[in-house]
Amino acid sequence: MTTGLIPGEQPPDPRPTDGLPHQRHEPAGQGAMPVENRSRSSVITARAAASFEPVGRSVASARSFVRDTLQGWGFGDIVDDAVVLTSELVTNAVVHAGTSADLLCLRSDDGVRIEVADRYPEREIPLQGSPIDMGSPDREGGRGLQLCAALAGHWGVDYTPTHKTVWFQLDLPERPVGTRTAGPALPAHLLPLADTRVRVAVVQIDRSGSITAWNEDAEELFGYSAEQVTGKPLTDLAAWPHTPGTGTGIADALQLSRWEGSYGIRGAHGRVIPVYASHLRVRDTDGEPSTVCLLVRDHERAVLQTPLRAPSTDSPGGSEGPSADPFEVFIGSPAPDDLDGLLQRTVERARDMLDGDSAFLLLATDDETELEVRASTGLPSARQRFARVPVEGGPGRYGSARMPAVHEDLTAVPGAVPLLNGTGMRSVVTVPLKVEGRLTGSLGVAAEAPGRYSNEEALRLQFAADRIALAVESARLGELERLRRGSLSFLVEASDLLAGTLDRDQTLALMAQMTVPTLATWCAVYTIADQSSDPDLSYVLHEDEELIDGIKSLLSKIPPPDPVPTPGARVWSAPAEVAHQAALRTSMRSLGLSGGPNRHVTTGIGPTLATASAVGGETVVLPLVARNRVIGMLTLGKPTDEHFRQEILELAEDLSRRAALALDNARLYSERTAISQSLQRSLLPPELPHIDGVEVEVIYRAAGEGNEVGGDFYDLFPISDGAYGFAIGDVCGTGPNAAAVTGLARHALRLLAREGLSGPSVLERLNSAILDEGERSRFLTLLYGEMRPQEDGSAELKVVCAGHPLPLRLRQDGTVEPAAEPQPLLGVLEDLELHEETVTLDPGDVLLCVTDGVTERREGSRMLGDDGLAEVLTTCTGLTAGAVAARIMRAVERFASDAPSDDMAILAMRVPGLQQD
Repeated sequence: MTTGLIPGEQPPDPRPTDGLPHQRHEPAGQGAMPVENRSRSSVITARAAASFEPVGRSVASARSFVRDTLQGWGFGDIVDDAVVLTSELVTNAVVHAGTSADLLCLRSDDGVRIEVADRYPEREIPLQGSPIDMGSPDREGGRGLQLCAALAGHWGVDYTPTHKTVWFQLDLPERPVGTRTAGPALPAHLLPLADTRVRVAVVQIDRSGSITAWNEDAEELFGYSAEQVTGKPLTDLAAWPHTPGTGTGIADALQLSRWEGSYGIRGAHGRVIPVYASHLRVRDTDGEPSTVCLLVRDHERAVLQTPLRAPSTDSPGGSEGPSADPFEVFIGSPAPDDLDGLLQRTVERARDMLDGDSAFLLLATDDETELEVRASTGLPSARQRFARVPVEGGPGRYGSARMPAVHEDLTAVPGAVPLLNGTGMRSVVTVPLKVEGRLTGSLGVAAEAPGRYSNEEALRLQFAADRIALAVESARLGELERLRRGSLSFLVEASDLLAGTLDRDQTLALMAQMTVPTLATWCAVYTIADQSSDPDLSYVLHEDEELIDGIKSLLSKIPPPDPVPTPGARVWSAPAEVAHQAALRTSMRSLGLSGGPNRHVTTGIGPTLATASAVGGETVVLPLVARNRVIGMLTLGKPTDEHFRQEILELAEDLSRRAALALDNARLYSERTAISQSLQRSLLPPELPHIDGVEVEVIYRAAGEGNEVGGDFYDLFPISDGAYGFAIGDVCGTGPNAAAVTGLARHALRLLAREGLSGPSVLERLNSAILDEGERSRFLTLLYGEMRPQEDGSAELKVVCAGHPLPLRLRQDGTVEPAAEPQPLLGVLEDLELHEETVTLDPGDVLLCVTDGVTERREGSRMLGDDGLAEVLTTCTGLTAGAVAARIMRAVERFASDAPSDDMAILAMRVPGLQQD
């Protein structure tokens, strides 16, 4: 939209686009419209123009254009008439005439002139002297000119060969000049409380939301210099109150033409400073929009707060007729389209209607047992918001929110209206909001003086409540629907995150991070190891990281909440009480009121007071119940005097059920993993024996996540003086079933070998033991041997290779050859005839034994194979046994990019030469 005084040349032709207004600048000088149709005494001070396509949606766009333009000019008194007339004339042009429409708004000292031009000049117009007949109210067209005659002060039609322009002028009503609002003279003790030096921060935001101006008061209030914040988005500093699925964000508020309300600014010290703000969107001479924000401390809101206190009758004649909507009369036009805005407008209008000092509105919960504070004016709303009071507060008519009530003096009935305790209000009138006989809320107005209200005021307020109850209920249901959609999305995301980990510590962190700040300002998670254990404080999180340690220290000094399995949130008052006492003691010590007259301790007062403020609000505990057992508690907290709304508690309860199951799954997984790993480790030798004159190195890798032992195994153990047994085998398959046969084979080999049996006898008896397992038996390939180091520096080996990949011998000259012949594998035939072979390792020789996971390593259609392994081994001449095993493993890993799918074991034995390599 373009408005303002714009001198210059003739305007360009409008170019309509997609049915939306095509804006153009109009000159303020001659030629804009026929001079004879204007009042010669009026001076055009601003203009705005737009063009609209001949489509139905252009009518709504034109109405919005005119409404925004006149509101921007400050002509709210004539907006409704101008919108009605514009709607009719643009409808005639774009719908009935089927042509595009050019719309021009002209502002002058005494009124507004609006012109609508179309390209269908043959339309008939009524004669000026003919009687006006609006016809049936169901007619879709033909009423534009009659309405002009009925509503406009001046109107007319201009013709050109190609255009017809219908114009009308609305005169501004007589408005008093001078004071806009004024209040009674008040004693000094009743004036709003403010600091000695009231500071008003002035912050300017550009169209992208970045800070462009930051005055000295802003530096003093928030601790940042202008250089530190210029160019940064205001959203980085603003702590905007957020509820899932509802509310307007700070970015949205900055785009509104005007906004006023409360939020927080995070100061340089890291804490959130509550502020009351007034935003006004302006544009500079180049047309660039920006937002000017005025901010004061929240308790000094009276400096900026501008409640509308309209007089009961705006004009002598009055514009209210029999057709006026009572809802619009009470709320005003346009009505807010969100629940919070509607409720706030309601309490402000109710206060003004009864000339009260404060007003409040409470909404009933679904079961109609409690009322929740949702809007107030003249009261500390930030402290009371979402506080809950019972519907039936006491016996009798005046103890129920279902009936109107008038209290002439609250000091005579203390606690009759809990919301007003300690506020200084003396008289109050409350009425119910009902829809079809069901209680949906309660509206009240209060005054500081006693005896201000009677039954007459109660009837007036009840009449207004009846007018707005349906709109409030409709808006509340809409908010609940949006909140539930947002809650469903939140729970789906939470379930995905919790299901994505089986680590206990990560699950605890996720629980806290999903809770803060979406549901609460801070949270703590207690866990219970077993039924006989006390709850343990496992995790603490606050939206301000600097407060986490203080809250953790505070909670560690408080007995944990009782692990009650009853579902739902229950209030836990201990943190707020202990924090308050600690802050009080610290403040007294800092003032020298304890520990002697000369004692003055100030260390720690800042952190202590900050912690007390952080946990001083409502704290609730939700049980974490999984598999019919309480495994912990989720504690949620708000800062000083804040309350949880019922929908948030219900969402937190759903989250706690999911989190409890995820936490218990992580516990079970950790326990079973520990058991599995302990059992698996028992299947491998704890350590390799040291053999004089022989180097030995083993590398073992089990396939599968979490497996430490699979179907491959190895062993090296002493048999008798100077003799050692060694084995490397591969059980068919992987995982726990293969590992069971692994344990049988390894322990059986040790027992049989130490009985003095030969290698073939040991394997034949092992074969029988495997076959005795029946259905649990598995094929087993095994290389078994006995080694005796010799006095000349060599080593004698007796080897039996039962179906296993052949061992390879690397000589000092680099040649590689098999060191045994293949024989039948174990676990297949009952009668085996095996024989052993003798191999002598000379000094410098290496014997390499591997499982088939090494030789069968694949990359596509390629396989490493026996030849590939032998080729790698030829490059290991002169290396130690450890270096040989490491080089073989690197070659296997580099052969393919995928992770190994089979277990692998490498056993390298080397007889050192006379000189160390």
